[in-house]
Amino acid sequence: MGFATKLRELTRADHAAAQGTGYFDALLAGRLDRTGYAALAEQLYFVYETLEAAAEAMRADPLAGPFVLDELHRLPALTADLAYLLGPDWRGRLTPGEATAEYRERLREVAFTWPAGFVAHHYTRYLGDLSGGQIMRRVLHRSYGLGEAGASFYAFPGVDARTFKRHYRQLLDEAPWDTVDQDRFLDEVSRAYRLNTALVDELGRRVLPQREAA
Repeated sequence: MGFATKLRELTRADHAAAQGTGYFDALLAGRLDRTGYAALAEQLYFVYETLEAAAEAMRADPLAGPFVLDELHRLPALTADLAYLLGPDWRGRLTPGEATAEYRERLREVAFTWPAGFVAHHYTRYLGDLSGGQIMRRVLHRSYGLGEAGASFYAFPGVDARTFKRHYRQLLDEAPWDTVDQDRFLDEVSRAYRLNTALVDELGRRVLPQREAA
């Protein structure tokens, strides 16, 4: 079993927990409005702002550098989406939630100085974006009337998801990690999933009651 396959199997439960949240259930069912969706984009902006700054810091690293793939970067798309969803003053309206702040702090702790830690968070975010992006794009178009404007976060122009994920998993299989490194990496991937889940759970507590009350 290659390391990428082992990683996928050992984190299957973490991945399922990250997806099975009340917020995503409501979003995918079309029960939110654009403001409810924008709340997710707002919090993800802080995550990707930090993660992609770490990518620049890791670009020349022999282990992490091959994973710095510019075609995956999401910050330009998030910037465009937020300008469309919130208006030209969107930057001044963003505030990280408590869970987002904790997530960002963990990225600052590990993603700038520990190559495998950077890759753990990179894998958790970007492979998830590629895997679920097409479904999310269809939902946002059908239920919320969002296309290239407002939902470009989930568009990867010029990237074939299946081919790209195969390449990414090959990079994981070829990474020169010993057993200790792999175990630490797996622990950090699980932590990244938990941080993602906490962010979305917090969104649900904030957004869903407001929507139901309306």
